[in-house]
Amino acid sequence: MLVNVLPPPDRAVVSRRDAIAKDLARLVAPGGVIADEDGRRAFETDGLSAYRCMPLAVVLPRSTEEVSRVLKYAHENGITVIPRGAGTSLCGGALPAEDAIVIGVSRMNRVLDVDLENRTARVETGITNLGISGAVQPHGFFYAPDPSSQLACTLAGNIAMNSGGAHCLKYGVTTNNVLGIKMVLVDGRVVEIGGAHLDASGYDLLGLIIGSEGQFGIVTEATVRILRAAEAARPMLLGFDSSEIAGRCVSAIIASGIIPVAIEFMDKPAIHVCEAFAKAGYPLDVEALLIVEVEGSEEEISTLLARIVDIAKPFKPRGVRVSQSAEESAAIWRGRKSAFGALGRISDYFCMDGTIPLGRLPEVLVRIGEICTGHGLKVANIFHAGDGNLHPLILFNANDADQLRRAEQAGADILKLCVEVGGCLTGEHGVGVEKRDLMPSQFTSGELALQMRIKTVFDPQWLLNPHKVFPLEGREIEHQAWEH
Repeated sequence: MLVNVLPPPDRAVVSRRDAIAKDLARLVAPGGVIADEDGRRAFETDGLSAYRCMPLAVVLPRSTEEVSRVLKYAHENGITVIPRGAGTSLCGGALPAEDAIVIGVSRMNRVLDVDLENRTARVETGITNLGISGAVQPHGFFYAPDPSSQLACTLAGNIAMNSGGAHCLKYGVTTNNVLGIKMVLVDGRVVEIGGAHLDASGYDLLGLIIGSEGQFGIVTEATVRILRAAEAARPMLLGFDSSEIAGRCVSAIIASGIIPVAIEFMDKPAIHVCEAFAKAGYPLDVEALLIVEVEGSEEEISTLLARIVDIAKPFKPRGVRVSQSAEESAAIWRGRKSAFGALGRISDYFCMDGTIPLGRLPEVLVRIGEICTGHGLKVANIFHAGDGNLHPLILFNANDADQLRRAEQAGADILKLCVEVGGCLTGEHGVGVEKRDLMPSQFTSGELALQMRIKTVFDPQWLLNPHKVFPLEGREIEHQAWEH
């Protein structure tokens, strides 16, 4: 499975595994190093489980100082490092290598400070998204980004991939909600960028680091924006006779000037699977479903929902239903949040992640179906429709090598389609290894060379997550082009 995914390991490093593990054990608190085979196996993959590789060793530090010591040691000994949060990455962003140390920050999960007056929280990045909201919820606040994996995913991974979630339509993605970070550079030095304020002087290094997929350093602390919770929120369900019509309705809602908290899309296969799993009350006689949520006072909610119903009327919706209770709202979102797990009960799948201009949504939905049918595969669509962040789930049998090959090709064709219509290869999952070789479909060789040059500034030896993001072929040529 790792053919052409990872380069051959450095056998000199692999042969020193035991000695390296002993050295690492002296740098962190007891129990912070996992070197036995069974223990390392738990870290051999991430959410893109089609690819697996046992790491050299795993380190689970409990402080920035421990991260610094481990990175300094790896830098001095020329050992590759793979940063890891919770391992929920769906693009292979945390896939280890045989000659690499995995540094996981999941034990660094404390809330360090909450400033309600200035609406900020300073936390260690091993904390989960829900963990941040849970810490401030008693005061009437919340942390906005909410990926479907928010129960498990860490802030570290969200920063690496610039994750979003259902409510990013109104509140933005990770880069819009992180104000400052503490990061350990590849040589062990600790730097602080940004802070507890809305803007910082100098270059926007924070914007550069968020979404850099762990290739610039390991972020150990972050100061995030916390927001006052709305007075109330209520979702509604809109059913349609086709995915294309549902896509047109989404475009019309956004074009009207209304910005709901969320607009989520499901097609028929996804609706049936999620309803069977979560009993959310989804209509089963429609081809596509929108979950539209608005918030505010009860009067404002009623006005907005009525306007959305009026906007939807030309598209002849069926099964229009507005939540009437907190329990009903929770059930609607439980179905959506459990979608990926529910589909996993019936089939293996690749969860794609591309972004398109919203006006092209109807066309793209049709073409996604055609692409998957052309490869002899089924697809279920579940995604953040309001901001054009698509998540087609390509269904296949992982034990069938031919189906796996066809699923990978279908995924590549879908991502190329996103670029073709003016979008991009990723919205919130990152590039990792999944989209690495598709980067030339979006960027010119000069643009890739510039990005790699920036990587080299932070990590001259390319020791941090080096096998991700950029195609393995041609890296040396690009470096030489910049040198001359």
